[in-house]
Amino acid sequence: MNNTYIYIGIMFLVTFLIRVLPLTIIRKRIKNVTLRSFLYYVPYITLAVMTFPAIIETTDSVLAGLVSFIVGILLAYLGVSLFGVAVSCCAIVFVCEFIIKLL
Repeated sequence: MNNTYIYIGIMFLVTFLIRVLPLTIIRKRIKNVTLRSFLYYVPYITLAVMTFPAIIETTDSVLAGLVSFIVGILLAYLGVSLFGVAVSCCAIVFVCEFIIKLL
């Protein structure tokens, strides 16, 4: 039997259990402030952990990725929309890589 189907089945089972077990085990409202804030920020942390390496590694130059990352953080802090931050970061990577290739 192909191992790919076994891997997919295990991933399905783990993902299913992670989503279903809290709903079946915890019936009451969570009153612990620390636990509630932890559960609130888990999706953001997970997204950041998956996104940060991609920002740095997908560009031709690590420097272009870092500059884009820093500019993106600053723009997001200043309240620019998600679309504006994404377009700006893409433009920054394009310009940085163009300059690096000229040098």
